[in-house]
Amino acid sequence: MNDAPTVLMFYDGYERKARENILPRTYHALRCTARAAVRRMRGQQVNTGFYEAFLAVVKGLGQLGCKVRINDYAAARKNPDYPIGLAGYPEVIEQVRLTNPIIFGPGDPGYPDVAGRLAKSANVKHIIQPSDWYVQFYEPFCPGKMLRCPVGIDLDAIAEPTGPKSIDVLIYDKIRWHRKSVGSAVRDRLIKACEDRGLSYKVLRYGHHTQQSYFATLAKSRSMAFLCEHETQGLACEEALAMNVPVFAWDEGRLIDPLQQPFASADLRPSSVPYFDERCGMVFTINDMEDRLDLFLAGLPDYLPRSYVAEILRPSETARVYLDAYSRYLP
Repeated sequence: MNDAPTVLMFYDGYERKARENILPRTYHALRCTARAAVRRMRGQQVNTGFYEAFLAVVKGLGQLGCKVRINDYAAARKNPDYPIGLAGYPEVIEQVRLTNPIIFGPGDPGYPDVAGRLAKSANVKHIIQPSDWYVQFYEPFCPGKMLRCPVGIDLDAIAEPTGPKSIDVLIYDKIRWHRKSVGSAVRDRLIKACEDRGLSYKVLRYGHHTQQSYFATLAKSRSMAFLCEHETQGLACEEALAMNVPVFAWDEGRLIDPLQQPFASADLRPSSVPYFDERCGMVFTINDMEDRLDLFLAGLPDYLPRSYVAEILRPSETARVYLDAYSRYLP
């Protein structure tokens, strides 16, 4: 689009900091660079999900013809009526004290009571969350301000592997609460089910790998079991789908995070795979794991997860949701 606007975005997180003055900006840039180097050396993930989401929005906006300027305080101060995007961790709210109209997200606006105070600010126009259930979680505290905008998955950057497959089931362990009991009830039981069926498997724990090693393992996998209590979107799962790896997802539909539970409505139904349909694979609960595993394995030749991602999660289409909201407040 030739008339696409410039988009001013601010990000604050572990990967880069929104700092206006040169000394803090330089200091934190060095710290962020050092952190990335250490994590690479340890074989750990460098980017958080928030930063990956932010980069995906930036790329999607670029595909729509927008020029994105990041942490440009001078431009925002010069044009106080021009909208800005805030993304990343809650600290971005404290660091970017500007009067411009604000679109918050992708990122963490705090728990709903904190987000509710943010939503009452006249210049905060929208607070973005990536899935329906998470929008519903925040809506009572931020009425009229919530906007669903998923993160785009770039299929041009994620090729479908064509080499041999040596792993029947990649078990992706993102169990976050009650790991000892839940690990036994879900992960260990799934391992036994694979062993009983003569399936080869590999366990990969969230945060203990780089993106490159994750993709390399996915390329050798015929399927993936995704073990997580609930996800706001689930980029790791969607990256597997993008590589055309069918997913067997644990999905009880219950909110487990004890710090979120006090804010949840009785009818809230979280999901570990909020973007998922029959093309992607199959979900299971603890009660029906083995039966569902047999059905999932039988259906492996027929799943088309990459086509789902291409239809639902194209970066340009998800970025268009952001741009439409942003453009409403252009002077």
